[in-house]
Amino acid sequence: MKKFKITTLIIALFIIVTFLCLAIIVKAEDPGNAKSNESNINAEKRANINENRNLNESNQNLNENRNLNESNRNVNENENDNLNENSNQNANENVNENKGENKGVTGAEHRSAVATFVQNLLNAANNDKSGIGDQVKAIAQAQNDTKEQEAQAIDKINSRGKITTFLIGSDYKNLGMLRSQMVTTQNQINQLTALLAKTTDPATKASLQAQIQVLTQEQQKINDFIKTNESKFSLFGWLVKLFNK
Repeated sequence: MKKFKITTLIIALFIIVTFLCLAIIVKAEDPGNAKSNESNINAEKRANINENRNLNESNQNLNENRNLNESNRNVNENENDNLNENSNQNANENVNENKGENKGVTGAEHRSAVATFVQNLLNAANNDKSGIGDQVKAIAQAQNDTKEQEAQAIDKINSRGKITTFLIGSDYKNLGMLRSQMVTTQNQINQLTALLAKTTDPATKASLQAQIQVLTQEQQKINDFIKTNESKFSLFGWLVKLFNK
């Protein structure tokens, strides 16, 4: 009898466990739960899609901002290039205009240039150790003696009025005097060049080279000044030139 009861109890327990397992399996396969799981999955997918869309839109906006910045940078660079070109062009035009305006020479400028040349040449002569000091001093003194006369002639030429110049031309008398003095100055430059070849003192040689260059440049200025004034148009300048010969 006891064995029968135990067997029955075991069978009952087995049946209960079986029913519980079936209930769990049925519950797991419940369509409602499946739908809920699917909804959760779809929601996650939609969330991921929205995140991807937002990320793409952010990247697109970032690219647009980069393109806009690059475009603005290019525009600014082009504007700066144009500004620099215009500035350089204006600077070149101003330089050319100033060159055109500075073709003239004033008496004060010439007087100052010659005075500086004379002083430097005298210093070179006093410091000379090769025996050419006296000859250099003589050339310096000759330039000093004529600088005032040349400066006055330049001022007279510059002071001639436009109407007078138009009628009878430039001051050919003083232009002739300047041209004659240019010949004398060129002879002095030749003398200095010969003395330069003779000296053995390095300091004297360097000083003479520098002063020869200064005097040559001043000669060129006077020559340009003479040509500019001689070429000015006049009605009866040709007749005045005949009387000044």
